[in-house]
Amino acid sequence: MAKLKKTVVMVGMMGAGKTAVGTALARVLGVPFVDSDEEIVKAANRSIPEIFERDGEPFFRARETEVLSRLLRGEPCVLSTGGGAFMSETNRQMIDEVGVAVWLRADIELLWQRVRHKTSRPLLQTANPRETLVNLHDQRAPVYAKASVIVDSLPGKSVEEMAIRVVDALAARHDVLEGV
Repeated sequence: MAKLKKTVVMVGMMGAGKTAVGTALARVLGVPFVDSDEEIVKAANRSIPEIFERDGEPFFRARETEVLSRLLRGEPCVLSTGGGAFMSETNRQMIDEVGVAVWLRADIELLWQRVRHKTSRPLLQTANPRETLVNLHDQRAPVYAKASVIVDSLPGKSVEEMAIRVVDALAARHDVLEGV
């Protein structure tokens, strides 16, 4: 069994599979899975839509950075982040210093199929959510491309198959997995 030497941080668009694939990846590697959004909800004692509505996105982003900093200092784990977390240069630097970013890259059609019926996505509560998703994707993709590891999210693959694709991508690096 490969031993994880540093935290694997799942980044990418909402609907890319960060939580599902991250959970399966953690199971395969025998490490904890942590969702930064869930940690923010616990700390704030409010849902993310409530935080956005009451305090705004800048407040949420500041809490997100605090939570990421704390989680990155802990034992190596698989850490799923919200879609906007990697947009912060501060967050990217923290991740690069002590972890490894894995971008689950997915095309618009796959993302739209996965998020179109969800009401838990505050950034998609717009008159034209698909157009909003496309715009977010276009803005964020060049930043996500800065991730150390890129794995394409494929529609025909199971969550477990995607987790193995991520393990294979991580195994190509000498600094993430021990005993591969």
